[in-house]
Amino acid sequence: MSVTIRDVAKAAGVSPSTVSRVLNNKGIISEETCEKIYQAMRELKYVPNDMARSFANGSPRVIAIAINVSDAQAFANTFFNRMVFGIETAAHQSGYNLIITNATSDREGLGSIERLIMGKKIDGILFPASLLQRSFLTALEDNSFPCVVLGRPSASDLEASWVDIDNEQAGQAAVNHLYSKGYRRIAFLSNGEKELFNQDRIAGYRKAIEKRRLALEEIWICHTNSSLQKGRASVRQLLEGNEKPDAIICSDEKLALAAIREAKAQGYRIPDDFGVLCFDDTPVTELAEPGITSVDVDTFELGRLAAENLIRQIERAEKSSWRVQLTTHIIERDSTGRKTHGKE
Repeated sequence: MSVTIRDVAKAAGVSPSTVSRVLNNKGIISEETCEKIYQAMRELKYVPNDMARSFANGSPRVIAIAINVSDAQAFANTFFNRMVFGIETAAHQSGYNLIITNATSDREGLGSIERLIMGKKIDGILFPASLLQRSFLTALEDNSFPCVVLGRPSASDLEASWVDIDNEQAGQAAVNHLYSKGYRRIAFLSNGEKELFNQDRIAGYRKAIEKRRLALEEIWICHTNSSLQKGRASVRQLLEGNEKPDAIICSDEKLALAAIREAKAQGYRIPDDFGVLCFDDTPVTELAEPGITSVDVDTFELGRLAAENLIRQIERAEKSSWRVQLTTHIIERDSTGRKTHGKE
């Protein structure tokens, strides 16, 4: 026979209503009483009935993260996996379940999310900035539905809470590291010019180049896609030009691998003749030959902070917007490990 709240109350010497208030975080209960209740729960191996609790307090205790399931790359990267792990960790610690739901950038793709919200199946949602629609976010804000955006929204006037990497700082950190290793003609190879994070990284790159008073050729800023073939073609064009860079910053590890392969094919020695650095630390950057220096961010912390803020909105009915940008750090490997550095 299953253990009930009444059994826990009897063992702890309190009323069933006191046990209920402790389970639902309602009212002011002394620490001594709470500990008696928790001790009784442990001894009786009592497991709270989440469904019953949700009926009692009107909350399913579920948060959702929306992604585009038609995009296989959305799942196939360490960045996403670590972020979701951070979200799940924070959700579990606060007694919430996490679900993943489908969303695309069109109205039809947002239908499943609207059904979850209207059906009161979720308490709040985490939404990637890449899939964000202004009208949808405005509707959430108008109805005070808890939402945190993963990434900085492109529209600065939106009152959404969001958490993101400080990509401008990341771009500056990349240049500063290469400069410290003696590189002076630094190119930038991005995997897209429309993405806000790439725009911010390039803005940081330009600021650091200007601050260091380094040469900047506009042809050194290239946009392509994350494939070895396209990446190699872009690097080949750079290395065959009149003004050749001596280092390159890449948006991801695939482009960094392409840069290393093409530079070697052109007879360049890595890192003495040509330095390579990329954003985001992955198993590829560690296992590549040579190992690739990366600009890394704690994506677990990004997910954890986003989930904690969402749960705070849910439980405290907070309406004020909240914005956080996480700083990055350099993980140095052999791809920029010159034996002799240039002078400052």
